[in-house]
Amino acid sequence: MLTRATPTDWAVFAGSIIGMMIVDYLVFSKRSHRVSFREATIRSIAWISLALAFNVYVFVRHGSELAVPYLVAFLVEKSLSVDNLFVFLAVFSYFHVKEEHQQRILFWGVFGAVVMRAGFILAGAALLSNFKWMIYVFGAFLIITGLKLLKSDDDGVDPESNIALKLARKYLRTTPDLDGQKFFTRKDGLLYATPLFLVIIVIEFTDVIFAVDSVPAVLAISEDLFVVYTSNIFAIMGLRALYFMLSGMMGKFHYLDVGLALVLVFIGVKMTVSGFYHVPNAVSLAVIVGLITVAVVASLLKPAAESAPRESQPE
Repeated sequence: MLTRATPTDWAVFAGSIIGMMIVDYLVFSKRSHRVSFREATIRSIAWISLALAFNVYVFVRHGSELAVPYLVAFLVEKSLSVDNLFVFLAVFSYFHVKEEHQQRILFWGVFGAVVMRAGFILAGAALLSNFKWMIYVFGAFLIITGLKLLKSDDDGVDPESNIALKLARKYLRTTPDLDGQKFFTRKDGLLYATPLFLVIIVIEFTDVIFAVDSVPAVLAISEDLFVVYTSNIFAIMGLRALYFMLSGMMGKFHYLDVGLALVLVFIGVKMTVSGFYHVPNAVSLAVIVGLITVAVVASLLKPAAESAPRESQPE
């Protein structure tokens, strides 16, 4: 996979991310505290604004040929990453993680996701570059995944069945007791992993599973490595703030899974027909925004039955 981006473009991207992370840490994350809805909203808007400002930078530097795919890829990744938030909520509830500890866990969870996504994107790009027919494999996979999600009626998340958690408990010394915000603690001279470290393991493993869907979806939108990676990372970096902003409202968006499933199916179809028909990025943008908007509006107009709510935030 080639890119039209220059070292200056990569430097601007890295500087934007690092600078925003420093500001976020110094202003909001330096001390453990309960994140209010107002604070989470400000932080979420800041990250989205930075992503869109970077989109303007891409347009100025490279025109619509890269700017439009970047915007489409960002919206796709942002939409698909919302499912991660439901997993965060379920995992925190299961392990009874206090709100003041959640921010630190999510920081390391997002940091791990940034590193792993780079590996996934490079691997996916290498496959598409060397084996052109892999685009049809990716397309078929996304269609099957989307259809499975449409048929699924299981809204629950069971961290106990997570294979990474089972392996961690089997091969690590663990303790059921928290020790402040520490991931490891010593007892009788021995080092034990606390529940907070187990939470990190579950969250990182879950991101690997989600990356299997989201990375092929973004690779279907652009063949430019710069567009694919930057849009992916900008979408992920705002997840912490978005989680705290939506944690009390996630149960309201019960049709969101349907919208995301249709997005996956659409992108899968786009990949499978790419050999003889190119779906314009403007059309992709309109379809994706339309599907997510309809899912959110439908969820608000027709609330979920009280008998089957999503997992709720612990008190």
